[in-house]
Amino acid sequence: MSGSGGTPYAPHTDSETAAMLSAIGVDDEEALFDIPDAVAFDGEFGIEPRSEREIRAECSRIFARNDDLAEFLGRGHYGHYVPSVVDHLADRAEFLTSYTQYQPEVSQGFLQALFEYQSMLVELTGLPVANCSMYDAATALGEAATLADRVRSTSGDVVLVPDHLREGKRAVLENYCAGADLTVESYPMTDGNVDVDALADRAGDDVVMVYAENPTVRGCIEERLGAIGDLAADADALFTLGSDPVSLSVLEEPASVGADVVVGEAGALGLPTAYGMGLGLFACSDDFLRQVPGRLVGAAEDAAGDRAFTLTLQTREQHIRKERATSNICTNQAWVALRAAIHAATLGPDGLVDLANDCVREAAALADRIDEVKGAAAPVHDRHHVREFAVRVDQPAAAIAADLEAEGFAVHTIGEHLLQVCVTDLNAGRTDGLVAAFEEVI
Repeated sequence: MSGSGGTPYAPHTDSETAAMLSAIGVDDEEALFDIPDAVAFDGEFGIEPRSEREIRAECSRIFARNDDLAEFLGRGHYGHYVPSVVDHLADRAEFLTSYTQYQPEVSQGFLQALFEYQSMLVELTGLPVANCSMYDAATALGEAATLADRVRSTSGDVVLVPDHLREGKRAVLENYCAGADLTVESYPMTDGNVDVDALADRAGDDVVMVYAENPTVRGCIEERLGAIGDLAADADALFTLGSDPVSLSVLEEPASVGADVVVGEAGALGLPTAYGMGLGLFACSDDFLRQVPGRLVGAAEDAAGDRAFTLTLQTREQHIRKERATSNICTNQAWVALRAAIHAATLGPDGLVDLANDCVREAAALADRIDEVKGAAAPVHDRHHVREFAVRVDQPAAAIAADLEAEGFAVHTIGEHLLQVCVTDLNAGRTDGLVAAFEEVI
């Protein structure tokens, strides 16, 4: 055992530290670091001690500086009303303090909740395996690409993604692919959906994975998923489909169109829009059971023959030999998965479908109203939409978005003359104001 403050594995006694410093020829630990004076700690934090009341008052002043905008933003980050029962149950101490459920004998409640979460994803996707430990949709997509590289017999190294793929998601995917010697390429879209003919021309032997989204990043419902799945199968490429649990409750079941893997943002349930905090959805076929990144909770029997739950598979490098690890994701997403499970259970099957149908109806109704504004046309794509849609404006889109922001509304700018608007149950009550603002600024 090492000295005070050390660990059983790293020597930290004074004599051992001195011996190591001597061996590398430096006088102290500070000589091992090159920290600029401007950011080096000088012994003072410069934070004056204050009372709780004073700190709360200062925080209130800081928060008051935030813009008070009605957000009609989407493109992968969706806000739905989170019932108060989610906070009340998820904030219980036994959930908040249970970081990772290594000891099943003391974590049965949490493990069962995660098992139910996995079961909900299995029902929504039609795929038999789902996990509960992906950071967000982007990292789940990256993990799908590296999974494809491991399991596909093809010698290909190309991952095909839609031309409309959100920039940040593509950047994360490219980061994953760089380490696996894979290349990310785009295939064209036509009127908001996959150009299947162009994809057929591109999907050859060099392709290891084909990725599509339903709904697409512009909110369009993808109409030819079966054809996309067939093209991927013909190329012996993994077919990965991106979606979210709300949309999945009313759209085609991924398994029925040949999807091998489903990824996306499960945080559409249980989480507010944090624009950075997410919960990655990852489900796949039985063929990849031992290749799934993250953790899987399984049902078993205890010594008394009663049903019990345990972490069945943990494939990250902290638990198994590094060379056998399938993922280096370490942060446990169990608590946010728990929140998603509570939210889904609170809604129930009918409530989840009602929420998704509202997302379709509200988007169509708002697009029709904006389309009546002179100088605007919506939706741009002649498709059915979930939550969001593109708007073409005669004037420069960036200028219109800035004027809308001045009126108290935030929308996306996605092109020189294209805006994107997202409506959910949270902002549906502000649509009258948004339409009036469009009429004012256009």
